Amino acid sequence: MRVVHGRQGYATLAVLLPDRPVEQNHADNARMLAEETADVDGVVPIPGAPEFLASLVTGAVPHALVTSADVALSTARMAAAGLTLPEVRITAESVGASKPDPEGFLKGAAELGVPPEECVVFEDSGAGIEAGRAAGMRVVGIGERARPHGPDVVVRDLTAVRVEVGEGGLIRVRVG
Repeated sequence: MRVVHGRQGYATLAVLLPDRPVEQNHADNARMLAEETADVDGVVPIPGAPEFLASLVTGAVPHALVTSADVALSTARMAAAGLTLPEVRITAESVGASKPDPEGFLKGAAELGVPPEECVVFEDSGAGIEAGRAAGMRVVGIGERARPHGPDVVVRDLTAVRVEVGEGGLIRVRVG
């Protein structure tokens, strides 16, 4: 999980099997994505995720989904979890480099029109936490598995996170 979680499949294969042909990694990645997209049995939201996403929409808070999944897999998983997809989505097809490269988060911030230093990343993977930090963003780690990767703060799940929109559109994220 330390290597796999949060990365695109081809990037994981490249780390685990460095002498393997890149074309083979991409072919296996495509096959794995198709299998994962077809199997959403047991996919559930992180506790608090529906309420958290609703608060972003209600407060008109700019937000994006930045994922190592492709469009098909992210759509299938979000639907299976009963979560609404945000308008801005950065998927595997949107970037040239997988997390831990910050490209996805930087592209998400640019599409939202928000400076990276004003963004907050919510991540549960080491690769994602590293990418968020490299993008110059604050990082909230989700779950104890995130703690060793050095996020700014760790929460058990999204039930502990509140988004407040104040005067002049100031947005505060409170954890705890």
